Amino acid sequence: MSEGALVLFSGGQDSATCLAWALDRFDRVETVGFDYGQRHRVELECRDSFRQELIERHPDWATRLGPDHMLDLSILGQVSETALTSNAEIKMREDGLPNTFVPGRNLLFFTLAAALAYRRELRHMVGGMCETDYSGYPDCRDDTLKSLQVTLNLGIGNRSVLHTPLMWLDKAATWRLAEELGGAALVELIRTGTHTCYKGDHDVLHPWGYGCDDCPACELRRNGYEQFTLAD
Repeated sequence: MSEGALVLFSGGQDSATCLAWALDRFDRVETVGFDYGQRHRVELECRDSFRQELIERHPDWATRLGPDHMLDLSILGQVSETALTSNAEIKMREDGLPNTFVPGRNLLFFTLAAALAYRRELRHMVGGMCETDYSGYPDCRDDTLKSLQVTLNLGIGNRSVLHTPLMWLDKAATWRLAEELGGAALVELIRTGTHTCYKGDHDVLHPWGYGCDDCPACELRRNGYEQFTLAD
């Protein structure tokens, strides 16, 4: 029996790398995105073109890439007041977390993905969460997602597996993984065809990609790319 996977694909660097990782390993791969009213909604606009460019540059993956799904999760913006769902200034909160933290986001993402994967008969789910180079979000932690996998399997009644291939990689290593998976062509596609900036600035193409070059997401991506290119 062939193995299938559902990739949580936002249109950003990490999830794009995870999509390539899944296509390299599974016989059938589908993607799911979430529209939760994010201020950097431009990332969703990158998804279709990235998927198309990916299979054009890597035709061996074309037969494995299946449908894309988009889910409306606007309720997240209704129950949280964060700098990712409003135009608030990005800053640190009193508890040490940045105000870009959207409570419950990844928990909801994987829960809805699990329901979709169940219907699509896909046993594996892949997300780009990481607790090496990250902003401290508690729902990105390995322990959180291992616990969630147990809960989802108990609640849905199957043996799904949550994969987080970037969990212990810093951003430089994430760029290297992309190079290992698809060579310089994939690195360039991720550099120019994805969006990670929290502010949704997609006007200027920097050496490391599009962004404001100021927010925490841009800082992580920029520093990782510089370390990656220096090492090369």
